[in-house]
Amino acid sequence: MGRQSRPCDENSGSVLKSNQMKRRDLLKSAAAIAATPIFTNWAQASYFSGEKTQVLKPDQKPTAIPRFGDGRDWIFERRYGMFVHWGLYSIPGWHEQHQWRGRVARDEYVKLAKQWNPTKFNPEQWLDLMEEAGMKYITITTKHHDGFCLWDTKQTSFNTINTPYKKDAIGLLADACHRRKIPLCLYYSIADWNHPNYPNQGRHHELPAQPQDSPDWDKYMAFLKEQVRELCSNYGEIHGFWWDMNVPEHKDPSVNAMIRKLQPKAVINNRGFDSGDFGTPERDYDSAAAEAKGFSTLVEACQSVGMESWGYKKDEDFYTDRHLIASIDRYLARDANYLLNVGPTGEGLIPEEAAAILKRIGKWKELVDESYQQVQTDSETISAPGALVTKRENTLYVHLNKVPAGNGIKLKPVNVLPAKATLLNTGKSIDCAVNLCPSDHTEQQPYLRLRNLPTNDLNDTVLVAKLEFDRPLDQISLKKTTETNIELTK
Repeated sequence: MGRQSRPCDENSGSVLKSNQMKRRDLLKSAAAIAATPIFTNWAQASYFSGEKTQVLKPDQKPTAIPRFGDGRDWIFERRYGMFVHWGLYSIPGWHEQHQWRGRVARDEYVKLAKQWNPTKFNPEQWLDLMEEAGMKYITITTKHHDGFCLWDTKQTSFNTINTPYKKDAIGLLADACHRRKIPLCLYYSIADWNHPNYPNQGRHHELPAQPQDSPDWDKYMAFLKEQVRELCSNYGEIHGFWWDMNVPEHKDPSVNAMIRKLQPKAVINNRGFDSGDFGTPERDYDSAAAEAKGFSTLVEACQSVGMESWGYKKDEDFYTDRHLIASIDRYLARDANYLLNVGPTGEGLIPEEAAAILKRIGKWKELVDESYQQVQTDSETISAPGALVTKRENTLYVHLNKVPAGNGIKLKPVNVLPAKATLLNTGKSIDCAVNLCPSDHTEQQPYLRLRNLPTNDLNDTVLVAKLEFDRPLDQISLKKTTETNIELTK
């Protein structure tokens, strides 16, 4: 996967001991690598020019994101998906960029292939969890930066067939997805730390130049195109192609054109060889995307349940439910998609804690899901700090996305009581009032207030209020009135 807040920690070498890569051997083989300034260009690793998410300008009003008008429109109906990072790096269980961040020499790292035997991998169990979590599609790493391929590719021997496992993991997952009519999307890393023709130059997310290699970009692109052709020809219907790490920022529209010809329903992200179909804000790095009031083109944000790694990490620290739920809500409420990632173990199992997080989020999403379905993003109707709004006909959904400061919220400039107010998280009615608050004495205007919300009891989630009005939404903010409804008696 892409960027991280810090590249490495002092204990990376200890991970290798548990996987029969002894520290003294590592130090000998990687001495030259450790002395090389691998992270010289880290500051340039933020975003490639083609990766910028198209956010709305302050003076633009949110409108429905344009549809494609073809088979790719499935993505607008299935807006929440599972991301899976899985590969050789899952065996040591430290980071999906273990080879690079751990300063592991290639000839040592490739030995992990002799241990690749995920006999507990059951794609049906993955898909069961995905559906229980309320997710509607799945994206999996076919080849990460280390170059190891999870399918039966004929272009390199560094693949799952030439291991003790001897099975095509992508084929097994594809078959299961097709049986259950679940859209399958494929991740593919352009950067490659194993292929001798890839021009590793020590740029961000690259190894230093390898003396045994024969860098040749044209040959590497021929290899890449044949791999893409395999993935788009041998695994039935594919619904998406997720590029990553185009370090040279090479442009070649013919690659995506081939994907579209072979897989017309496939949506393609913006990290490949042209701008693709959708933007990919990652984790919390893109503050502009996180805080924008909307988007002008399709966006699919991505985040992992683990704070350190996208792949399996044995001693991972996990984000809180509230942090993840708020992130999901922040994008779904603005007409965007969301991928939430888990990293299976080297045996092929999704860790229990990661699975539990997905299930808890799934329960929340089931309760509030109507606030994301067939709705419009609305940044104009109300002004309430920390709140997002979606709407459908005469109904407003108020999402308390940021942690509420108290147990009530004022919805300026609305001054009409809803006919019905429900907290979707509990199904219970919300206490509402339209009256003047002391803080609004200057304007002498009463506003709609949602009161006595269970913000303490439900402080690990995002509350969503459903407000149903008896009139069009352009009539719920009346002209100023002298009636302030101040209570003068006890």
